[in-house]
Amino acid sequence: MAIATVNPATGETLKTFDAYDAGKIEDRLARAEEAFRAYRGTSFAQRNELLRRAADLLEADQDDIARTMTTEMGKPLGAAVAEAAKCVKAMRWYAEHAADLLADEHPDPKDVKDSGAERAYVRYRPLGPVLAVMPWNFPLWQVMRFAAPALMAGNVGLLKHASNVPQTALYLEGLFHRAGYPEGCFQTLLVGSSAIEDILRDRRVAAATLTGSEGAGRSVAAVAGDEIKKTVLELGGSDPYLVLPSADVDRAASTAVTARVQNNGQSCIAAKRFIVHTDVYDAFTERFTERMAALRVGDPMHGDTDVGPLASEQGRADLEELVDDAVRRGATARCGGQRPPDLKAGWFYEPTVLTDVTRDMRIHHEEAFGPVAAVYRVADLDEAIEVANDTTFGLSSNAWTQDTAEQGRLVRDLEAGGVYFNGMTASHPAFPFGGVKRSGYGRELSAHGIREFCNVTTVWYGA
Repeated sequence: MAIATVNPATGETLKTFDAYDAGKIEDRLARAEEAFRAYRGTSFAQRNELLRRAADLLEADQDDIARTMTTEMGKPLGAAVAEAAKCVKAMRWYAEHAADLLADEHPDPKDVKDSGAERAYVRYRPLGPVLAVMPWNFPLWQVMRFAAPALMAGNVGLLKHASNVPQTALYLEGLFHRAGYPEGCFQTLLVGSSAIEDILRDRRVAAATLTGSEGAGRSVAAVAGDEIKKTVLELGGSDPYLVLPSADVDRAASTAVTARVQNNGQSCIAAKRFIVHTDVYDAFTERFTERMAALRVGDPMHGDTDVGPLASEQGRADLEELVDDAVRRGATARCGGQRPPDLKAGWFYEPTVLTDVTRDMRIHHEEAFGPVAAVYRVADLDEAIEVANDTTFGLSSNAWTQDTAEQGRLVRDLEAGGVYFNGMTASHPAFPFGGVKRSGYGRELSAHGIREFCNVTTVWYGA
């Protein structure tokens, strides 16, 4: 794939970039190694000051970088501004909390004595340069939820961003440089996917984090496993959204629209499979369909646009194949199911609600990365859980119920990295984020995220 900014609302190629050659990659790896040797010795107070400065710069830049994101991958401009603001919030959160999250841990004195030690403690030490392979769908947030904790822990970052968001990638490198970080602390590598293996195998790269497709995760994990290097993977998702009899159906239907079409439906944690108890199925489906059909599709730079284009022509083609397969096998398109007839340019697709979805349809098993919802009718809680777990993915889950017994059962039985009641899944710096099954492993954000790329070191002094 060429490294280029291609406006998905028009299909126009606006700017192209040459991939870094071997010499430039080597130079950046050498800089990262040199930077880590010095930066690892900085104090939390120094890192706090640097990250807060970067947050202030991003806050000042948020309108401009939002326009860049919208131009490169098509999200509505308001959503892009909100994404930048969310990054600022996370940066300040880690600047404030990192010292406490990574403070030395002191075992019970009785256990210390029993080990034969005079004293002992556990210290979190940085690993080194971390390669971040990041996706285009949240081109600022996905990077920052790695970068903020990694830099506060004393690591340095090497960013291999998606090839369709090069200007966002270069902005991020410049942001940390302008904030005063030492040269080499955070660098962008404009390279194609074929260059990742050699970079990851380089002795100077200590670990890797990837957010992306299952195939990309499998490839990076295989190389890292061969090199015995730590990885964190956040892969695809096909999150269930359960609506049970005690739910506030109107609120559930309204929130379901946002949960499905946020970021033009291109979100790993978007609700994609709507599993509705038969007692409330008709009411929910009617309200959900009505609100999905009312969404305004159009130019993402316009303030009244609800849903912009998909990020690529291939992405739209993949989504069309899933919908066409489902309809051919008996699903009903309650709304949408086609390209907007009045939008001839760009990679737009109508918000779509499919009912009568069954296991023999591809959309039941594959991730629909666009504004398409699959709705299921179930007879009871047991069937709802069975359908929810009938997937290779396990990123997060949503459930609408006021019944505490049902809530307890769902916490126990839903196979996912998160269970969100009476609301929609969203990431927040204070809570761990990640999945199970083929949605990946490891956690981002919170204390769990900042410790992923640390050497958890036992320090022991003999009596």
